[in-house]
Amino acid sequence: MSMRLSIGSLSILVHVCLFMTTTSIAQFVLDTNREPIEGDEEYFIRPVITNNGVGRFTLVNRNGSCPLHLGLENTHFPQHSLSVKFIPFAPHHDDDNVRLNRDLRVIFQASSSCVKSSTEWRLDEKDIRSGRRLITTGRDDGTIGSYGNFFRIVETQIAGRYNIQWCPTEVCPNCRFECGTVGFLLENEKFLLALDGSALPVVFEKE
Repeated sequence: MSMRLSIGSLSILVHVCLFMTTTSIAQFVLDTNREPIEGDEEYFIRPVITNNGVGRFTLVNRNGSCPLHLGLENTHFPQHSLSVKFIPFAPHHDDDNVRLNRDLRVIFQASSSCVKSSTEWRLDEKDIRSGRRLITTGRDDGTIGSYGNFFRIVETQIAGRYNIQWCPTEVCPNCRFECGTVGFLLENEKFLLALDGSALPVVFEKE
């Protein structure tokens, strides 16, 4: 009887541990190796579908002037992808893993050709031609409330695939934002990242 009780207790303990582990991992953003993304590591961001000449995230010179914009590699032209680091708005005291649905800053790990320009992601004003809000680089100057540098990662309906959104409600819980999900548009053979269109599911590859 005691043996049965011990085996039963062990079985319950194993199930509880598995549940706790699964629940713990579920709150993190995972890379393509199914490991939690760490704030002090570098990662490449790649669209789930990379056909039609579309590659990983990079910096794009949209019109020959600064600041640089976010875009995708056009594999038909000489470009190179860039890794990023994620900086959570409110880091957890136990670890530096990146969590789902939490505000964070994203910074390309590269120097900018624009003098004194940051490579931090920033939401830009709505583009007149496309009617969409492009994503550029630099520290937010306050034109949209000083929240333009904060993005978040949300999981799609398929595990391991994510969308990137701009909706900094953790930074300002009482604010009302016109939230949006990152997609892309094609302009003069350049793939630019922008909100207010079809979402672009992505995965994260550790450098």
